[in-house]
Amino acid sequence: MSSASSSSATAFANAVAPPAQQTVHHDTLWLQVLTSLEPHIPRGEFITWFRETAVLGREGDTLIIGLPIPMALNWHMEHYQQRTLDAVRSIDPTIGTIIYKIDGQLKDGPAKGVDLLQHFPDQRKRKLPGRQEVRLPEGLTSKVLSDRYTLESFVVGSNNRLAHAACQAVAESPGGKYNPLFLYGGVGLGKTHLLQATGNAILKRSHRATILYTTAEDFTNEVVEAIRMQKMDKVRHRYRCVDVLIIDDVQFLTNKERTQEEFFHTFNTLYEERKQIIISADRPPQELDLEDRLISRFARGMIADVSQPDYETRLAILMEKAAEYELFLDRKVLEYIAEHVTRNVRELEGTLMQAVAQYELEQCMPTVQSMGGILGKLRGEEKEDDGVGFEKSKRQATLQETLEAVSRYYSVSVQDMMGESRVREILLPRQITMHLAKKYINMSYENIGSAFGNRDHTTVMNAVKKIQQHMDADTQLLREVHAIEKELGFVK
Repeated sequence: MSSASSSSATAFANAVAPPAQQTVHHDTLWLQVLTSLEPHIPRGEFITWFRETAVLGREGDTLIIGLPIPMALNWHMEHYQQRTLDAVRSIDPTIGTIIYKIDGQLKDGPAKGVDLLQHFPDQRKRKLPGRQEVRLPEGLTSKVLSDRYTLESFVVGSNNRLAHAACQAVAESPGGKYNPLFLYGGVGLGKTHLLQATGNAILKRSHRATILYTTAEDFTNEVVEAIRMQKMDKVRHRYRCVDVLIIDDVQFLTNKERTQEEFFHTFNTLYEERKQIIISADRPPQELDLEDRLISRFARGMIADVSQPDYETRLAILMEKAAEYELFLDRKVLEYIAEHVTRNVRELEGTLMQAVAQYELEQCMPTVQSMGGILGKLRGEEKEDDGVGFEKSKRQATLQETLEAVSRYYSVSVQDMMGESRVREILLPRQITMHLAKKYINMSYENIGSAFGNRDHTTVMNAVKKIQQHMDADTQLLREVHAIEKELGFVK
């Protein structure tokens, strides 16, 4: 073989072999980085923001990290860039900086990156489908404590800080000075979460503790059945042998004299034995239509209210739930929901689920305007302004308004979009704007090119053609463009 042929073969081998070796190296490095980050980031947040990410390459001492969609860029730069860099440097000190690059192919699945669900499986115990009750010692039946409810996952605000702190104290010292613990508040404000979370926290500290969680209605039904079957002694024995009694909606005992009497004696027995009692109701003890002796027992312990959440707490709840649902939502959308849905947490979650449905069923990213329409429908309002302050479009959006809408959505400046940058984070929004201008504003290719710094009309034609091809192949991009179209009033 000639030296020239030998050199060509060597060059070919060097050109082919390193990428395969490099890919393995990058995947291994990224898995080590994720393993380092995972214990310090809540699971829902970790899965949401690091799924479909990968190391795309390295240039000198700079590591290039791939993200699947443009919306993830600002979030990573604001919340994870320094932590990720620290983790990378701890594994490979030769790396000095990291940069992010959007790679739409990462959405194709774990083939291009690390499969998070495989390498980081959910370790939480799953509740058996349809299983709503559990048998305790002595044949007693308790409702299942859901592992979704923990004190750590409860969003604390000014409306519930005292109640949460009291539950923490009870979990650390059951039967102590906060006995009984009485929580009160309206529907959907988080009382059930706190009740079950406290029970879970006690079980975590003492696996052998017997915790009974029930409702006043179920307690009443059991008393009635025991009287009918003449087995009241067995019910008394069962309820008085538990370590922790959690009873929800105690206001249901109103006008049920015999059940109140049984509950009073059960309460006294548990209290005297320093067993923890946790009670909830829709109003404070003094306002309950119950026997005075019961009210006086409730009032001797810790009383805390769970009231309507303030704006900041509502926004924090929405952010946590959006991460849990793995839904990438513009912060402005969450802020809008938090501002307009004020009554309770349950209504907040219900509204957010409407956004999830819109994303999954309509293939459209929720926007402030679309959420305004959803809220109007939920409230049964049929006004011309959609019931929440948005007037229906009476005119066509301009190119400047289109530029600003795309700029807001992708968090890039209008100046960059009008400039010469060819990086994907700028190029994609620019192409989308050109596509919208051609399709909805009826601008010619020449006029669009002129507006974008005197670009040639063939450049605009190619940009419009490319973005249409990308939309045909990428459902996520299709959702994003559809969301901008709805924001601008191009489509309903």
